[in-house]
Amino acid sequence: MASEVDAYLKDVKDNLRLDAASEREIISELETHAEERLLEMREAGLSDEEAAEKCLGLLGSARLVARQIYEAHSQGTWRQALLAALPHLFFAALFALKWWNIGWLPVVLGVAAATAIYGWCHGKPNWLFPWLGYSMLPVVITGLLLLYLPIGWAWVTILLYVPLVIWLICYITIKVINSDWLYSALMLLPVPSLVGWFVAAELEDKFTRFNLKQLNEFAPWIGLSFLVLALTVAMFLRIRQRHLRLVVLAVSEVLTLIIIASAGSLSFPVMLALVFLILASLSGPALLDHWMRHGGRPAIT
Repeated sequence: MASEVDAYLKDVKDNLRLDAASEREIISELETHAEERLLEMREAGLSDEEAAEKCLGLLGSARLVARQIYEAHSQGTWRQALLAALPHLFFAALFALKWWNIGWLPVVLGVAAATAIYGWCHGKPNWLFPWLGYSMLPVVITGLLLLYLPIGWAWVTILLYVPLVIWLICYITIKVINSDWLYSALMLLPVPSLVGWFVAAELEDKFTRFNLKQLNEFAPWIGLSFLVLALTVAMFLRIRQRHLRLVVLAVSEVLTLIIIASAGSLSFPVMLALVFLILASLSGPALLDHWMRHGGRPAIT
C-alpha cells in the first residue's frame, strides 16, 4: 500500500480516541476498504501515486473521519452509564443517609477496589474509570493516617509514601490516557469535591482529626454533590461529541464547587485553590496526552 495511505490510516488512528480493540478493528476495516479502492484504480490504469491521491480524496479528512467514527462508537449504553454512576451514587447514599460513620465506608471502598481490578483486567470498559478514582481513595486515607505517627516517624514515612503515591497515580493516568484523556478527567472528577469537603469540615490539630459534628451537618450537601457527579457520569457516557463531554465535566465541577461554597464558609484563597485544582484535573490529562502523543507545544483538543 502507498505510504500516503499508510500515513492517512495512522492519522486516523491517532485521532480516534477509542479503546485498543475497537481501534484495531476499525483501522483494519479502513485498510481493507482502501486496498480494494487502490486495486480498482490501478486496474483502471492509474499509477500508484494517482491511485493513492484519488483514494485519499474519496476517504476524506482523516480527522473528520476519526471524529465521525468516534461519535458512532463512543456512546455508552444506559447499562454502562448506570454502572459508571454507581460509585458516586454509593457515596451520595453514604452521606445522605449518614451511613458513612457506622461502618459502611470501608465496604463501599472495598467494592470500588474490587470492581476497579475486575474492569482493569477485562479490557478497561468505559464504565470502569469512575471506579478507578474511588479505588485510589484508600491510598489517600492511608497517607492521612500516617500523620498520626510520632512526628519524626511521620515525616520519614511520608517522604517514602508520597513518591509511591505519585508513581501510582501517574501510572494509572497514563494507562487511561492511552485510550482517551477525557476518561482520565472523568476518573479525577471527584477529587476537587473530596478536597473541598475535606477543607470545609474544619480539620483540627494540624490536619489529624476531622470535625465529625461539622461533617454530619454537611452530610446532605455532600450527598447532593455526589449525586451531581453521578448524573454527570451518566450524561458523559450517553453523549457522543467529545467537546460536549468536556463541557459536562466542567459544568459539574462548577456546580459541586457552588454546593461546597454554599454549605461551608470557605475563604477566598481556599476557593482559588479549588478552582486551580478543577482546572488542573480537567486540563492536566489533556496536556499530558499531547506531550505523550506529540512531544511538542501543548494544546487541548
